[in-house]
Amino acid sequence: MEQLWSPWRAKYINNFKHENNNESECFFCEAINSCKSDFTNLVVYNANKSIVIMNKYPYNNGHLLIAPKTHKCDLNTLDNDELNEIIKLQQISVNILNNIYLPHGFNIGANIGRAAGAGVPGHLHFHILPRWNGDTNFLPIIAETKVISESLEDTYNKISEAFREFFK
Repeated sequence: MEQLWSPWRAKYINNFKHENNNESECFFCEAINSCKSDFTNLVVYNANKSIVIMNKYPYNNGHLLIAPKTHKCDLNTLDNDELNEIIKLQQISVNILNNIYLPHGFNIGANIGRAAGAGVPGHLHFHILPRWNGDTNFLPIIAETKVISESLEDTYNKISEAFREFFK
């Protein structure tokens, strides 16, 4: 079996020195507690029980994260309202990203626990990742560089506007 390495992700993962459920060290909780949907926090939508936030280190343009507002690390601790809202926000996010970026597909999922690759193992979150045919290449391995074709600010403006329009 061949393995494909992505060392550029180590910069992101190394930001979290140890597994800790302390809310004061959780960027999800910091964004939730700020009560703002703004570019500083990368929050594109603030729902009743969860938030939609942009990934600061995206794999591709439009990489979103959906997290419950409660600091929980276990899928089994989410109540039905949290689960339903998160699934609905995944559906809405896919529709919004389809309209903005016309991707060929999506990866949707969660890395639960550090061993599964969770960069923030203390706060459960789900990834919505638009994908295009041919968007994978060897540049991250050879040059430790990932090409993201749009600035975070431009992406934020497009996606947050689309959420505002959706929830008018």
